[in-house]
Amino acid sequence: MAKHKGVMIYGEVTEGKLATITAELLGCGRKLADDLGEELYAALIGNDVSDTANEAIAFGADKVYVVDDPLLKDYHTDSYVSVMEKVIKQVTPQILILGQTSIGRDLAPRLAFRLNTAATMDCLELDIDPDSKRLLHTKPVYGGNAQAVFTYDTYPQIATVRVKAMSPLERDASRQGEVITIETGLDPSAIRTKVLEKVREEIGGIKLEDAEVVVGGGRGIGSAEGFQQLEELAKILKGAVGASRPPIDNGWAPAGLQIGLTGKIITPNLYIAVALSGTSQHITGCSGSRKIVAINKDPEANIFKLAHYGIVGDWKQIIPAFTNKIEELLAE
Repeated sequence: MAKHKGVMIYGEVTEGKLATITAELLGCGRKLADDLGEELYAALIGNDVSDTANEAIAFGADKVYVVDDPLLKDYHTDSYVSVMEKVIKQVTPQILILGQTSIGRDLAPRLAFRLNTAATMDCLELDIDPDSKRLLHTKPVYGGNAQAVFTYDTYPQIATVRVKAMSPLERDASRQGEVITIETGLDPSAIRTKVLEKVREEIGGIKLEDAEVVVGGGRGIGSAEGFQQLEELAKILKGAVGASRPPIDNGWAPAGLQIGLTGKIITPNLYIAVALSGTSQHITGCSGSRKIVAINKDPEANIFKLAHYGIVGDWKQIIPAFTNKIEELLAE
């Protein structure tokens, strides 16, 4: 353990800018590094990512390790795992944090295997044990019905963090830091996959995973027309619409709106769950919500066990009345 020092975050860059999750990880990593009395590092990997290094410093990093190479333009498991392994072995951080994103979910377990350590996925909280100085990982278990704290004595200690579970620091352009460039040494022949095409999904309004308010519908909505009513409510609340799996399977809502273990993990300030029972798969996707309001005609529905507030009744009567009341309040 003696040679492992500092906290490192894996920073994602989207369209030449730090992704939102990167700022959140820097805020979390800054606190952990301060608790340990050590430095915070950021690893930025890709093509044309060098310009974002100073931005990472402004959001809390002490040192930024940049790996910039045309071969890294698109994410490939082979190349990114090899490059991150090289960075980690050079820097030897005590802690490595990634986002619970499509990239983070792919990288973290593979790095853990290569580095002979462990990785805790989908964490909601990260803290330092005051005695052992090890990382305490808090994550949902049993389908989101409980939370457990994990720790282990291998290094680096790797964790992925759920999007919006952490808060970024205020940007400070006056912060000073060091930018260090690392050469990839990649052999193009070692990259066994190739990106043939990228299809951009057009999303109107607020992205589901970024929304502060989410209105989610379940099987009980009954039709695509029913989801239009949920969209009206979400629009008034400046939020987004989501769905459990049955509405997706029935074609009432697009696949990109699915909330759950095989869909998107959300952590809004307010989640309004309408006419959904609350299966473990769905609860896993919404249990990080700060406040949950459940609307269901079945008083025994599982969603009520998770909800902070519950309304037993027919959503077809409740949602229109609720929407009208909000409009009245906003008009005052």
